[in-house]
Amino acid sequence: MIILPSAYFGSTEYWSAIAQGGDDVVIDLGENYVKRSERNRTEIMTSGGIMQLSVQLAHANRPRQPMRSMKIDYSKRWQHQHRVAMESAYRSSPYYDYYAERFAKLYDREWRYLIDLNHATLEAVCAILKRPVPRFSESYIDATEADIDLRDKRREVTFVAEPYIQVFSDRLPFEPNLSIYDLIMCEGPAAGEILLKSKL
Repeated sequence: MIILPSAYFGSTEYWSAIAQGGDDVVIDLGENYVKRSERNRTEIMTSGGIMQLSVQLAHANRPRQPMRSMKIDYSKRWQHQHRVAMESAYRSSPYYDYYAERFAKLYDREWRYLIDLNHATLEAVCAILKRPVPRFSESYIDATEADIDLRDKRREVTFVAEPYIQVFSDRLPFEPNLSIYDLIMCEGPAAGEILLKSKL
């Protein structure tokens, strides 16, 4: 079994696990929220290097909060920031005109809970990649040694991404584990094949 957290877009590693895991993939909604993780963050490539985009959360510093209870904070204009950053970084990418509007629509409404926004990004990416939405667990999953558990950010990372041409590859080195947004904007329909070639 491959156990994943709920993620805001999710990284290339995250989506390689979904692409390669098939029916063995489960997203754990019963876990506690983990700060500074892809549960509410994603990384894109800009002309100045990697930019981290974070969904603002209410009371994110409280310990041991269930992931299902994390509410989004709209007191700061994070939606506008994310939308502008993505447009600025990827408007010259090969597939921006094909897919950007699908993702931009996610910022046209206010999501109350983080898992609802994450589920919407998951469904949008699955539709583009023509993959079924993975199953969910409402209760915490105790991983065994046989499982691949991608919830722990302190784990040893063995992921090896299949390289692809990124937007600023003429001046910046390849970054192997950016947001799935980066891969889709750069490779479009070929994204699924690249995910399958990457090594978990």
